[in-house]
Amino acid sequence: MNSPTKLITPENAIHKPSPLAFLLDLVIYISIMFLVREIYFSQFNFITNGLFWSFVMLLTATILMRLRNVSWKEIGLFKPSNVKKSLLATIFIFAFTIISILIFQTLKDQLGLQLSPDMSNETAVSKFGDLSGNWKLFFTIMPFIWLQSALEEILDRGFLINWIEKALSSTWFATIFAVLAQALIFGFRHSYDISERSITVAIIGLAMGIGYVAFGRNLWPLIFVHCLLNTMSMLDRV
Repeated sequence: MNSPTKLITPENAIHKPSPLAFLLDLVIYISIMFLVREIYFSQFNFITNGLFWSFVMLLTATILMRLRNVSWKEIGLFKPSNVKKSLLATIFIFAFTIISILIFQTLKDQLGLQLSPDMSNETAVSKFGDLSGNWKLFFTIMPFIWLQSALEEILDRGFLINWIEKALSSTWFATIFAVLAQALIFGFRHSYDISERSITVAIIGLAMGIGYVAFGRNLWPLIFVHCLLNTMSMLDRV
């Protein structure tokens, strides 16, 4: 006697979103990314506003991921299976990022590129307050800087790279394009121009993106490196 044929019902059917669905998600996500930054609560400082923007994007990404049945674990927030390997990845990504920045600085000087000057020191005072000799302020704001660093890696590397890939059918070309595109968005979003700062930030995003793909798409090494880079940047202002 033949066994009964199992009917495919909406409950047991596996629905795989199309690349067009992920492309629509990207349009929504990137639009919100830039629109939300038009909201600035003047009664609060820059760090508070920055975290507000990031948490709005975290909520947006989470909603889109739920719609597509993708978890944060799948895109990199998982417990490392090999701590030693993760540590080596962290060291490599940090070194690769620093070397990439130094190469850019050398080429910029040798080629005589005319870029908008880096106003990061003046901007930092307006954003974070005068950190010169102020260790109390430094230790007060650093936990929020680290939180922001983690959110940027989760969203810019974890979410954006994966969604761009899926929108382009997850080919090798899609991966290359995704790493480049997220770096450009990351750099531009930090200064809204083509300046030394935006290019430097884009290079950091590119190095992080390469590290993300090269080391098993584990976000933790990237988060640690980003926190370390921002700590060094803030220490330079104390």
